[in-house]
Amino acid sequence: MTTHSPEPTLAKVSFPALGTTAVLLVTEPRALPAAEAILRAELAVIDRTCSRFRADSELTRVNLTAGTATTVSEGFAEALYVALRAAQLTDGAVDPTVGHAMVALGYDRTFASLRPDDVRPLPPPQPVPGWRRISFDPHTRRLCLPPHTHLDLGATAKALAADRAARNAAAVTDCGVLVSLGGDLATAGPAPEDGWRIALADDHARPAADHGPAVAIAGCAVATSGIRVRTWRRAGRTLHHIVDPATGQPAAPVWRTVTVAAATCVDANTASTAAIVLGERAVDWLCSTALPARLVDLDGYVVRLCGWPPDSDAPAPGGPR
Repeated sequence: MTTHSPEPTLAKVSFPALGTTAVLLVTEPRALPAAEAILRAELAVIDRTCSRFRADSELTRVNLTAGTATTVSEGFAEALYVALRAAQLTDGAVDPTVGHAMVALGYDRTFASLRPDDVRPLPPPQPVPGWRRISFDPHTRRLCLPPHTHLDLGATAKALAADRAARNAAAVTDCGVLVSLGGDLATAGPAPEDGWRIALADDHARPAADHGPAVAIAGCAVATSGIRVRTWRRAGRTLHHIVDPATGQPAAPVWRTVTVAAATCVDANTASTAAIVLGERAVDWLCSTALPARLVDLDGYVVRLCGWPPDSDAPAPGGPR
């Protein structure tokens, strides 16, 4: 999912962040420095709080104290609440207790540092500990994980950062703001006249194809989850990063990508991730949410649900991503 060439009044900046690319667009060029400062601050907070690749992150500390009660910061409490809400809304299809499963599969370091072809055997399938076993009081911020349980707040935390950055930047600058973090895209403030034009693709980091599918959005967020980009080899198999909590293994490959629109990026990401995990059950489940969605199967067949518009040709790429 990529953004297209800006209108003459739009301004854009992009930079690496959270293992992906952060893209910021604003409808008033004068507002770009202030909006960028807000985005960078939000990204720094979420990285310091929720990264499982930093020895000094709060998430690392929390995982090391599994089995004992601890008090977490307000920022961590918000991120955990968002993750637990996602688990509840998806009946556990999106579960934050997949941390150990991710490590066991080989995703034990930043994606850029993964071994290109790991020959170690895969661990046997087994369910993750499960979000219902977490004891957490959001009022006192007291948390106790089950023994030997590690959290991975991953996608929901990134989506939360996109929502917070877009909302806060729009409030400070009084203009339209779009924030994209990989496949997670949030907007706030007044949109451009024709909406924000978003190209749809398997990989946000690659140039969009000429006249490829696109969608215009305004006043909402969009998230895309997929199984083709964050992959690695292990024991002769290609693995991807979306784990099925029921097995502790990568979700069965049914959908290449799932894109969902919702009021917030957190809700859009929750639904798109759940759909990948649910596989063949995803269509009925997404229809029950009434969220517009676009699913692409392994052969490229497109399924549109709940009012998702027909694919339109995108303008020629070359602008912000």
